Amino acid sequence: MTDAQHAVPAEDDDAATLAAPSELRPTVVVVGPDGRPVGTVDTGDAEDEDPSRLVEQPAKVMRVGSMIKQLLEEVRAAPLDEAGRQRLADIHRRSITELEDGLAPELRDELERLSLPFEQGSTPSEPELRIAQAQLVGWLEGLFHGIQATLVAQQMAARMQLEQMRGRPALPPGPLGPIAGAPGEHPGSGTGQYL
Repeated sequence: MTDAQHAVPAEDDDAATLAAPSELRPTVVVVGPDGRPVGTVDTGDAEDEDPSRLVEQPAKVMRVGSMIKQLLEEVRAAPLDEAGRQRLADIHRRSITELEDGLAPELRDELERLSLPFEQGSTPSEPELRIAQAQLVGWLEGLFHGIQATLVAQQMAARMQLEQMRGRPALPPGPLGPIAGAPGEHPGSGTGQYL
């Protein structure tokens, strides 16, 4: 790129604050009750902790995970002959391969360490299949719960930060909010209930 492509017109104050696209960081603009911007919150640092980066193809991981869970229920419900057990072992191996395609490298490595291969040249028994499927289902459920917990924590932290910027308490003082008639309350600003 040339210097002309990076040049910013001096008369445009907003353009002077823009950075190169690789340096742009997502921000949240906090708006006051009158609709005017009060401040901004930089959300760029949260990208390092973003759980969505761990699952590169979430739809694929969810589909394969649902299939694995259904297969576990089938293995528990009905006895399998040798051909059925061999087929399920092949599906199990392929499922792990498909899951690995949808995961970030660190989760892929963890999955490889935890999923033990079946013995080569022999058909796994029903208990072996149940254990392998249950282990995989448990790992996937742990992954999904971990992502959900991280997202909730991030949302709560962002909410608290926004509320602090607006000058309000981050959480209500009690289970029902502020107490009517408390110090600092204006007359007539209660809940409107006659109790």
